Amino acid sequence: MTRPRGFSLLEVLVAFFIAALALAMIYRVMGNDARQAGSLGQRERALALAQSLLAGYTVAPPLEVHDSGDSAGYAWRIDSAPYPTEVNSASPQAPRLHELRAAVSWDGGQHGIELRTLRPERLPLPGQMGVAR
Repeated sequence: MTRPRGFSLLEVLVAFFIAALALAMIYRVMGNDARQAGSLGQRERALALAQSLLAGYTVAPPLEVHDSGDSAGYAWRIDSAPYPTEVNSASPQAPRLHELRAAVSWDGGQHGIELRTLRPERLPLPGQMGVAR
């Protein structure tokens, strides 16, 4: 009867090498998940900022908007321009549409988002002079 001898040094080294590779892959995957979670958080904050910038304009002023600034590490810009439609020339009483664009960037402009929406032009109040169109 032969007694079992156990594992050889080579077999132990191969097992450690395989375990080290598996741990390195797990570490890399976990690191990527952490980076992506941080990036997703920045994107969510940028999206909330862009939405709040657009929410500040329920109606668009008759003149174009061009404004920019910085907020908590995010650079933002909001612009507006008339949006051409057939209604603009059909009825002088109908409010014209303006396209508002809010752009937010972070990490020195390496990442950014842009939201666009349409808003009606603010009509002058009764008794006020209208802006020439």
